[in-house]
Amino acid sequence: MDTQRAEVRALEAEIAALRRACEEPRAAGEDTWRAQKSLREMYQSDSEGWASSKDLRSHLGHLESELLFLSTLTGISVRNYSMKTEDLTNTEKKEKSIMKVLQRHRLSGNCHMITFQLEFQILEIQNKESLSSVITDLNIIMEPTEYSELSEFVSRAEERRDLLMFFRSLHFFVEWCEYRKRTFEHFKEKYPAAVHLPEGAASSCMVVRSACQPGFELVIIWRVQIDEEGRVLPKLDLLPKAPQQALELDRNRVLETAPLSFRALLGALGIEAALESLIKSLCTADYD
Repeated sequence: MDTQRAEVRALEAEIAALRRACEEPRAAGEDTWRAQKSLREMYQSDSEGWASSKDLRSHLGHLESELLFLSTLTGISVRNYSMKTEDLTNTEKKEKSIMKVLQRHRLSGNCHMITFQLEFQILEIQNKESLSSVITDLNIIMEPTEYSELSEFVSRAEERRDLLMFFRSLHFFVEWCEYRKRTFEHFKEKYPAAVHLPEGAASSCMVVRSACQPGFELVIIWRVQIDEEGRVLPKLDLLPKAPQQALELDRNRVLETAPLSFRALLGALGIEAALESLIKSLCTADYD
């Protein structure tokens, strides 16, 4: 029975963490309130009320089903979780009405292909009127990846001790990276002679070349950026390359203004349609 209850507590913590990853950013004041509320929900498990081991097994099965659903929805899977608590309540007379508990948490998991480990501490202070929770320490360990954008983001999340931002931003970052990979693969399959992926589909670079116009080349750089507030945004840039003779004859500065025109095209058509238009504009003759 104790083993099953321990599993239930671990599953409830994992489910709460995944729920947080699904939520959209809110106002700063609301985030603070939500963080305190969610942390209480995440790590307090009421095992009373289970009249039998059958009730406990039923509850455990329900939590496992919910965890599987949330893992599928967010792409975040928690493999291992543990918690230790330490009572810091002051025994002095004036502090008798105040309870302080320090929780030390460890968990490891992955978000699709990105693996992480977390160690964090939560200080809970409870008096007769209220209960408050605050993360006092956060340490994030990421397995080496090709995504350099994550390094600065992880340092910022640790500095702010913002566990909710870490889960939320990591989820959307991976979603954008997966979308970029699928898009690059799609155009490589559709235009195999024109589209080249020098570093593979998982990289941030796609090159378009035309067999009918040797020397002309369009390089699309597609980065996935995480801003100061944890918002995940795609950033696409175009780098045109052409023979020197063509540059000298370009009196209308078409090549020079191509990057700005490409950004306008993105705003009007969206990413996939803009890339398709770009490929066709350079390689129309190749596919006639």
